[in-house]
This record gives sequence, structure tokens and C-alpha cells, in this order.
Amino acid sequence: MSVAAHAHTSYGHHARALKTPRDIEYDVLARITGRIQTHIPHARGRTGAALTEALNDNRRLWAAFAADLAHPENAFPADLRARMFYLAEFTLRHTLQVLSGNASADVLVDINTAVMRGLRPGGRTA
Repeated sequence: MSVAAHAHTSYGHHARALKTPRDIEYDVLARITGRIQTHIPHARGRTGAALTEALNDNRRLWAAFAADLAHPENAFPADLRARMFYLAEFTLRHTLQVLSGNASADVLVDINTAVMRGLRPGGRTA
């Protein structure tokens, strides 16, 4: 076994345990956004099952964000909370339009990507 493989085996699960809440939020957003992007071209004017599932996961994530933002003990500055809450509301409404075939999911990818940039130092996405 190589040194790198041994280190990963020995310490890999500990490294995952050291993720910050921002890292976790980024990872969840990245997975969902990737799934949406993957399935947009296959939808061709309709919402396929895989895209519908990804959109519903995105909707649940943004509903959780909205609930957290609305909590009185949320530590974000009031103006940032208001702007993020507006994005959550927009995302939830727009997702319903996408699911009904009246809008494109591209804007949801753009929003998620912008939030991912904000979660990473230097504004980079992976």
C-alpha cells in the first residue's frame, strides 16, 4: 500500500469530520447544481424524472435556507439575511415554474453557483 493510500485509509474519515458548515453547504449545493446541469439538456422542454428530483432537492435545500435565515438567532447581518431570503423565495417560486414547464432551470444553476462562490474564500467554485 502506498503512503498516500495508507494516509487516506487512516485519516480520510477524520478529514471528512472536520468540514465546516460552509463546506457542507457548498458540497450539497455543488451536488444538486451538478445534477440540475446534467439533466437540463435531456429535458428538452419538459421536466424529466431526474431533473424533477434534482429540482425538488434544490427546493428543499432553499426552504431549509429560508427557515434558517428567518430564525431570530441567525447571526447574518440583517441586510444579507434579507437578500438571501429574497433569493430563497425567488428560487422556490421559479422552481415551480420550471416544474410546470414555464421556465428554464438555468437561472437556478446561476443562483446556486453564485452562492457557492460566496461560500469559498476568493469566490472560487470547484
